[in-house]
Amino acid sequence: MKAVKLKSFLIIIQSFFTTWALMKAGRMEPGNLLTFVFFLLIFLFYNYEDKCLSDYEFGRRKILCRVSGFAAILFTILYMAVDSPKYIETLTSPLFRFGILTAVFLGFSFLFYRLLAFLFFFTTNKTRLNKLLFSNLYNQQFSKKSIKGFFLLHPGLCAFFLCMLCWLPYFLYQYPGIMTPDSIVQFEQVLGVTPYSNHHPWVHTMLIKLLYTIGYQLTGSMLIALSFYTFFQMCILAFSVSYLINTLKLCRINPWICILCTLFYALVPYHGVYSVTLWKDIPFAAAVLCFGCALLRFLLTDAASSAGGKVPYLNCNSPKQQILNWIIYIVSGLMLCLFRSNGWYAFLLCLPFLLIHFRKKAKIMYPVLFGMLGAVLIIKIPVMNAFAVTQPDLIESLSIPTQQISAVLCNDRYLAPEELELIENVIDLTYIKELYNPYFADNMKELVRAGDQSYLEAHKGEFLKLWLRLGLRYPGDYLTAYIRQTYGYWYPDSFYPVADAEGVSATSLGVSHTPLIRGPLVVKGKEIAIKLGGMLPLYGILWSMGAACWVLIFCMGNVLIRGEKSKLILYLPSLALLFTVLIATPVATEFRYVYFLVFSLPFYLITALIPVLEKQ
Repeated sequence: MKAVKLKSFLIIIQSFFTTWALMKAGRMEPGNLLTFVFFLLIFLFYNYEDKCLSDYEFGRRKILCRVSGFAAILFTILYMAVDSPKYIETLTSPLFRFGILTAVFLGFSFLFYRLLAFLFFFTTNKTRLNKLLFSNLYNQQFSKKSIKGFFLLHPGLCAFFLCMLCWLPYFLYQYPGIMTPDSIVQFEQVLGVTPYSNHHPWVHTMLIKLLYTIGYQLTGSMLIALSFYTFFQMCILAFSVSYLINTLKLCRINPWICILCTLFYALVPYHGVYSVTLWKDIPFAAAVLCFGCALLRFLLTDAASSAGGKVPYLNCNSPKQQILNWIIYIVSGLMLCLFRSNGWYAFLLCLPFLLIHFRKKAKIMYPVLFGMLGAVLIIKIPVMNAFAVTQPDLIESLSIPTQQISAVLCNDRYLAPEELELIENVIDLTYIKELYNPYFADNMKELVRAGDQSYLEAHKGEFLKLWLRLGLRYPGDYLTAYIRQTYGYWYPDSFYPVADAEGVSATSLGVSHTPLIRGPLVVKGKEIAIKLGGMLPLYGILWSMGAACWVLIFCMGNVLIRGEKSKLILYLPSLALLFTVLIATPVATEFRYVYFLVFSLPFYLITALIPVLEKQ
């Protein structure tokens, strides 16, 4: 009886702190009646969650609590890192400020812990999930001429054409494709107006040039030639969706789930807009998804082999499937390395783990991985040198340190005369406060480029020591600068424009926005479709980079609780890519930089739930 009363008392306390946290997060006053509603709902939920977990397997409950606790603290830190200053902005007493922040921290920790434990309770119930996820429809005989039979036989093909059909209006309206200033820079290199540069991946520029040249030779029209590449990019994106759906078919995933995944790609507007936008980030996202699906198929093959075929997979060991998988694995791996600069570094981070994970198939996997590594090095060094490709300058990769040092200067912190002199040898500090933008590093990078960047390159060691010294001296400034520069990628409640690019940026190259369909209905329809992401609850989560980051973390935690650690290799490429973005991003809220994360959301969620490594 005493234990029951103690448990009830603890739930009341937890509910009180959680209500306090939600009150602050919702900008409500303590007297708001909704605070009582929150408290009541939270109390009821915590009681129900407590009863659910009491039925959980004791051996698994321990790791569930640990993973939920770790993720809850992490999510609380990520949320409060941005939002917490607003909780105490009217307070001046350090004691009160500390007390409020502590209370809110406890409240969010309790909330996230309970929510995560509740979700993990369901997502780690393999018996119940298997009934929901798997389908025996693939074993039944259907007429190939019926819609149902054709879809079950060719779900990937259906997904490909549905995506192409739904993206076609964007292609016709944005014809020959959306070209931002970055796209124009690459197109200038395609036309030979400017020399080759790897600032935007040179291999991607050469792909545009190849398709453009073919189109121009066939038609003699610059617009049609450009549309050749745009249409090809749509096909790449649709193919990656098709490959995902076919992979899910191999797992015998319920066809309705496959349809929902396809609709996510076909109907969510930013996929359509990005499919016709000439950015390297778009085929790069397709490559990340294909690379992950290829890794999943390797796991399926290993599971089928070790279980003697007694697993619910369809022909994952067939020669055709294996050959196709190896081809897509190699091609997507090369694209991963060559279509974004951070992709190359992410691949290097993943390489040791891939070698360890696939050591049992070293005879095949090791030559492939090292072959990919060698091919990329050949392209990056002798091939690019032969074509006189200039590499990005040093400051391009130093966005975070540049912003942190700039924050120290703009806050008028003390610097020793020799430290100040070292900085003044590179830039003019006269207008630094006017130019500094805590969410956008390009202003500071251009200030360095306008100064003496050669001095920076010649004294890298001294500037590294300066950056470390200032960080130790002013950690608060550094932390604040880092949060402001990166928050969009991990904070789930930030606003930023997504897929709002339109037409062709001003250029004298001879191309312009030439829509093949037009009119107020088309324009308004596209505008409403894009704006709905910032208006509708729940649906808006699909537009949040921070939410995608949290989903990735949740899926990794789910895999750990289920005891399927080998599946972590599926999330490793995305995790490494996210890490490289967080240490070098020049913009705090640029959706396309982590489009790969959002594009792979269905892959993360489904792979976290399917029992890839278990005998059935």
